[in-house]
Amino acid sequence: MPLTRSLRALLLFVCVLVLVDTMFFTALTPLLPHYTHVAHLSKSGAGILVAGYPLGTLVGALPGGLLTGHLGYRRTVLLGLALMGASTLVFGWASTAAVLDCARFVQGLGGACTWAGGMAWLATEAPPERRGEMIGTAMGAAVGGALFGPVVGAIAAEIGTGPAFASAALAAGALMALAFAVPAPRQAVPQGLREAFTAVGDHQLRFGLWLTVLAGLAFGVLDVLAPLRMAHLGVTALVIAGTFLASAGVEAALSPVAGRVADRRGAIIPIRCSLTGAVAISLLAPTLASAWVLIPALIVGMPSFGTLFTPAMTLVSEGAQHRRLDQGLAFALGNLAWAAGQAVAAGGGGTLAQATSDLVPYSLLAAACLVTLGFTWNQGYLRLNSRPAKSPDVRH
Repeated sequence: MPLTRSLRALLLFVCVLVLVDTMFFTALTPLLPHYTHVAHLSKSGAGILVAGYPLGTLVGALPGGLLTGHLGYRRTVLLGLALMGASTLVFGWASTAAVLDCARFVQGLGGACTWAGGMAWLATEAPPERRGEMIGTAMGAAVGGALFGPVVGAIAAEIGTGPAFASAALAAGALMALAFAVPAPRQAVPQGLREAFTAVGDHQLRFGLWLTVLAGLAFGVLDVLAPLRMAHLGVTALVIAGTFLASAGVEAALSPVAGRVADRRGAIIPIRCSLTGAVAISLLAPTLASAWVLIPALIVGMPSFGTLFTPAMTLVSEGAQHRRLDQGLAFALGNLAWAAGQAVAAGGGGTLAQATSDLVPYSLLAAACLVTLGFTWNQGYLRLNSRPAKSPDVRH
């Protein structure tokens, strides 16, 4: 059944919404060496800066999910855009660690609201037979934002962070106007934290959340240690940006493949493939001594973590529908899981690496992936091999 014009407009709006959010989130990666110099950051200080956004998302995840029920999806999105635009503008002109960390934290608060409101808006308006496809399209747009984020960072390194990040305020303003040009969301029925935490008892939802935590842990480590190691090996900000850009391109190509495999053969197959690659790159990243060997290894290996998101979100969505949990709160739980992993790893990974060596946090990450891979062979997880039955269409 073809999508109506209004649904196509809503899909396009949500795609641009998450693209802009992830673009300015990942723009920091090639700029990390710049900020360590300008703000006199240690390796642990750089980790705290990277962790600021996921910490904001961690704090704002559940409130953002609750706001979708009380304010509605559109108003929650507008709040998130206002926070994102203002904080990114401040971040661009800041040069002290405290201001940078605070601006990054507020960016994360805004992201929690835009993701919970935007994705729930899309999920509740989508036809049941096209819901997964439309959510997958939006997730693909988020990967596109991750593709262009390092490019924005590289441009900022050339023209200055202030002018480059001022564009975030312009983008936020344009999206706030566009929010009134798409169909109004249906009335949401408020749910509380009791419903959210009760839903975590669902096996599929719980495992999907853990995979989201694991992917967050991985990118928390990689986003801090990988660019700093490449800079130590003499790689420029432009090449660092190109490395993450190419890696995101590989991930964008593999994510739909992972989704199709999950639909046809069960989510556990792409999960096992991703975890196997994740163990390998976790052990290679801190040990490769040549930049020109490390760069292709990161391009090929980092998507192992990113491709976990597709089957993870599939499991979370199926579990939420089974427990009749509002999609806003379901995406809030996903935000919470991702942010917890990213914040702990970005802050703790940098500090641990400074106290010991890069090999220690990478080895802990490899161990977590290996243990998770082992659990997928447990009899209790084998039912994920089967394609989940369609849940009834639950609209709140």
